Amino acid sequence: MAAARQTLFRSFARCALLQPRTCIRFQTTATKASNELIKEQREKCFAELGIQPYPRYAAPAPEYPLVNHAHMHSRWGKSLDSGAKLTDAKLTIQGRLVSKREASKKLFFFDVEQDGQTVQVVASQVRYDGDSAQFRAVNRALMVGDIVRFSGFVGKTNTGEISVFATHLSELLAPCVRPIPLRSGLSDMEKRFRNRHLDLLVNPKAKRVLKMRAQALQYIRRFLDSREFLEAETPVLSPSVGGASARPFITKAMAFDETMLYMRVAPELYLKQLVIGGLDRVYEIGKQFRNEGIDADHNPEFTTCEFYMAFAALEDLMQMTEDLLRGMAETLTGSASVSLPGDGADSTPINFGPLFRRINVMQELRKHIPELPHTLNEGSLNELQSILAGRDIPVAYPHTVPRLLDRLIGYYIEPQCVQPTFLYGHPAIMSPLAKCADSEQTVSARFELFVNGKELVNAYEELNDPNQQRVKFQAQAMERDQGDDEVPLPDSAFCDALEAGLPPTAGWGMGVDRVIALLSGVTHLRETIAFPIMRPLAK
Repeated sequence: MAAARQTLFRSFARCALLQPRTCIRFQTTATKASNELIKEQREKCFAELGIQPYPRYAAPAPEYPLVNHAHMHSRWGKSLDSGAKLTDAKLTIQGRLVSKREASKKLFFFDVEQDGQTVQVVASQVRYDGDSAQFRAVNRALMVGDIVRFSGFVGKTNTGEISVFATHLSELLAPCVRPIPLRSGLSDMEKRFRNRHLDLLVNPKAKRVLKMRAQALQYIRRFLDSREFLEAETPVLSPSVGGASARPFITKAMAFDETMLYMRVAPELYLKQLVIGGLDRVYEIGKQFRNEGIDADHNPEFTTCEFYMAFAALEDLMQMTEDLLRGMAETLTGSASVSLPGDGADSTPINFGPLFRRINVMQELRKHIPELPHTLNEGSLNELQSILAGRDIPVAYPHTVPRLLDRLIGYYIEPQCVQPTFLYGHPAIMSPLAKCADSEQTVSARFELFVNGKELVNAYEELNDPNQQRVKFQAQAMERDQGDDEVPLPDSAFCDALEAGLPPTAGWGMGVDRVIALLSGVTHLRETIAFPIMRPLAK
């Protein structure tokens, strides 16, 4: 017995070298060499103490049921007085050790975090029936970051903090052998997103944003499901690409003799074929992939929600858009009014409560550009180039009529759209998949929703005339010949499908990541994505 106690004391002494006796709140960052040293020392300590660092998980004893922070506070938080102990209220908690304080050789305080909530554990040798050397050695061996479990009874400390008073030896479920920088923090963007697991452990807001993302997706599904929409899944890989003007990612299929395949840039054409097939209301929430640059508002991999509704028109979509975003803001933030990140006390928040403002695109543009041609088509290119050049408005090549018009809208109108604003009345040449709203076939039945100067929604009444669709696809092909390689090739199979009859249909698409960024108060789309794409590190 004496020899065993001496072994425990020697093990305790070695383990004690790993950490100071003072309060510890997550280790700071360390070098690779020091990481390996910590790992080596801890593994040696576990072996000497007979601790299995990676045990198979087993449920606690039935008389010590698992509880969490919310359960403890709802049941005992207000009913117990300071210093009270309920020795019959036995329980077990488990989670990550985020703080450890050694008050004396016989008394340890631990904070255990689970699901973002922290529970204090009081481990006193007085309440432990086993060997005192083992009690101290095992508790000293635990380090901040470890996944642990404690069993005991509930009570309150003399300062009134509800706690678990451990009566059993602390259990290690998985050790942390690499320092986690909760104390020093993790603010560098590169380090945060290359080590997302650390970011989530260290920065509570990062975890809150991802939880809000899940809540937003749940809300969208409930909203559409309650209106009898059917959720669908369409191909991510396809031998053709369409539904949006964007440069696709390209791969090859070994099963098809290395046939070239495209990652989708939009699910639109497939979803409309489902409507043709008799599914009158369909939607899809999924990833799109566009081989474009990365900035605060763009990511090559992003999430959209698109839905298609037979026997509906533009006004129906406007009403649904207002209802969806107003309800989502209220559900996720508690208010229809959302503050912008970095707002001062006098700034005006985004308010989804009132009816959204509406701006007719062509009427507004003509206020700024009186000489804008009345009819805008493929022959308007030179005039638009002159207008842009005369106003010193830079625009990237290639120059096509849709691109130049989009640049003018972005320059003159989009900055006005801080509060939710519908832009409608776009020239027909900008919307090759939309119906026209006028008899002259010059204005599309389309709207875009802008909030804080950023596009959130694009919607229109779907063109269902196969002959007109072929003509518009051919016009797009001319833009491609002019150097715009983002314009998709004509999709004859889709036009063939239209000949089976597409009911009058309204289609709607929303950038989910941008909406979540707005509601959660972050300024970069990367914050809303669990693992945003990063530039590979140089070898």
